Parts: sequence; structure tokens; C-alpha cells
Amino acid sequence: MEPNLIAPCGMNCAVCAAYLALQYDVRSKGGKMAYCKGCRPRNKQCAFIKKRCPHGLLEGKIEYCYKCRDFPCVNLQKLDKRYRANYRTSLIENLIFIRDEGVDAFIQSEEVKWRCHECGETISCHNGICYNCHSEKLVGKPQYHWE
Repeated sequence: MEPNLIAPCGMNCAVCAAYLALQYDVRSKGGKMAYCKGCRPRNKQCAFIKKRCPHGLLEGKIEYCYKCRDFPCVNLQKLDKRYRANYRTSLIENLIFIRDEGVDAFIQSEEVKWRCHECGETISCHNGICYNCHSEKLVGKPQYHWE
């Protein structure tokens, strides 16, 4: 995991199913998943918020959404609600952690949170699968503190 894989919205692209599918080239193994190399590496400031940000996210004026005067905006709250319900992560909590502790500390915590207990590689937040050894990590519903 590296800083350029943390999207402005707080998504850690390194734990995204499409990013991991690319890293492990699942298409060559018969998989039919979308590939993505991450928001920042693709020069897409945020794949989710897109053109709905009036504060310069797409122009690169805001490094992370927590720096915005409207944080957390309605668009980010909707996205966060979906991610908390479906993918065991809170983008708003990620951003608060980055704001308070720094991106390096966030990456260290993510490496622990999403580490496969079987092989030590990264598990996808989207489906709980390790693309290296194919084990599944079942995670209970976490507690969120920003609300």
C-alpha cells in the first residue's frame, strides 16, 4: 500500500477488488473482473464523487475531502453510508484518521486491517477475498464513530 493509492474521498484503492484483480491478473486465469490501477494513478481524482464536487476536487485543488469546508458533504455521506453497509469500511472515518494521524499511519493500520490471515497478502474490502490464496475473510459489522 502506498499514499498515491488513497483517493481523495478516503477510499484505499489498494483494497479495491478491481485494483487487486489487476495486480493478480485475474483475467488471465479466466476471471471476468474489471481492472483499475487506482484513482490517483489514473488521474481521476475520485471515481465516486466525480463531477458532483463543486469545490475543486476534479481540478486537483483538494488533496483529501477532509480539507474541504463542507466535509463531510452530502455526496461523501451517501458514499460512506454505502461503504459502511456493504464493504466494511467508512470513508469518512478513513479521512478523519488521515487528518488526525497522517497518511502513513493510515496505511499502516490498513495493512493490518486488510491482511489475509492465511498468506499475509491484501484482502479486498469489496468481497473479502484474498486474490493471492483465495481465502475469504468474514468480517463482523464494525463500529463507526464519526456519526
